[in-house]
Amino acid sequence: MNFRRAQNKDIPRIHELLAQVDMVHHLGRPDIFKVGNKYNDQQLEEIIADGKRPIFVATGDNDEVLGYAFCVYKQALNDNILTDIKTLYIDDLCVYEDLRGQHIGRQLYEYVKSFAKENGFYNLTLNVWSLNKGAQKFYESVGMVPQKIGMETIL
Repeated sequence: MNFRRAQNKDIPRIHELLAQVDMVHHLGRPDIFKVGNKYNDQQLEEIIADGKRPIFVATGDNDEVLGYAFCVYKQALNDNILTDIKTLYIDDLCVYEDLRGQHIGRQLYEYVKSFAKENGFYNLTLNVWSLNKGAQKFYESVGMVPQKIGMETIL
């Protein structure tokens, strides 16, 4: 398995993975999540070209995308209460459903973590929906701990 930055040629496979993530969210909370594409091709091309929003992909022997991690550089400079730490936020991490359990996600997470360390980030953060127990379990298994918790009341 190899890891690299996403390229425009990866967009069709990225769309397939985004659809899998979308369906998990839609089935878990149809009151919040629509069925649809999170990004169109042009938006993905813009993200791929943006140095501060890297998409890392895990690829197989034929350079086919097996999983991705969408990341975003975050830093609250000169904030009244937050320090100036650099955070690498994982906006989305997904491995093809039929490939899960082969440690691709763990290796991809470790690749992102190494990238963050090598580039002077203080921490890795992400949000996970409470409906996605599998993702919560995965993130705990790689050593992540809750930083904050979002709560709601449906009216």
